[in-house]
Amino acid sequence: MLNEKLDKVKALFAQMERALIAYSGGVDSTLVAKIAYDVLGENALAVTAVSPSLLPEELEDAKIQAATIGIRHQVVETYEMENPNYTANPVNRCYFCKSELHDTLKPLAKQLGYPYVVDGVNADDLHDYRPGIQAAQERGAFSVLAEVGVSKLEVRQLSQQLGLPWWNKPAQPCLSSRFPYGEEITAKKLQRVGRAEIYLRKLGWENLRVRSEQDTARIELPPEHIKDFVVKTDLQSLVSTFQDLGFMFVTLDLEGYRSGKLNQVLNREIAKV
Repeated sequence: MLNEKLDKVKALFAQMERALIAYSGGVDSTLVAKIAYDVLGENALAVTAVSPSLLPEELEDAKIQAATIGIRHQVVETYEMENPNYTANPVNRCYFCKSELHDTLKPLAKQLGYPYVVDGVNADDLHDYRPGIQAAQERGAFSVLAEVGVSKLEVRQLSQQLGLPWWNKPAQPCLSSRFPYGEEITAKKLQRVGRAEIYLRKLGWENLRVRSEQDTARIELPPEHIKDFVVKTDLQSLVSTFQDLGFMFVTLDLEGYRSGKLNQVLNREIAKV
């Protein structure tokens, strides 16, 4: 079943003949880049968008992964931070981010002679609140993984099967997802929360989020790791580091990490209606 889906994705790329990959360096888009390169070779191009919502470390990872795959890689700048519809952080913030991304990639693809722009949206993404998917679809982007029904779990399974060493890399969505809807997003806030997460990863905690609410940092870890975190971490040093980054208060979410957690506010509003 898994190999059948892989063959279908390969067949889609073979039909395209030339494709530009919207490549963030995450597990999904990296798998797409790998398959595109395996099928199209030099006729595949991975493009990474750089803005304050992407840490330099993430860009460096993307470059290393692209080089390992062998796919040609290009970096472009996007300017969603100049759009007040984005920085105001409404519930459809991702729509404006992906609009900026694909308004940049689409003309670039046309200029370079690539008739298709392909993203890393998988089948599971279609069942979550993802306004960015609409923006991409409106601009003609193709989601080959979603089209053949590849789930997030299958993305990792295929990545491992194809020998990609980062198959189990933790999900790392845009840093803007760390802020509650309605709180203004600034470049300074994005860098602050990003540096906080990097600090925790260097301590050995991989699958985590640092949510930012005004001057408060809320650390989310898998529930089964919370006890070890409290026991093994030098909490005083952690608090001092976070305060040096600009946070005033540092808290630990006792419920634990859950992807898309900030969307629970939307679910409550829907339930009221």
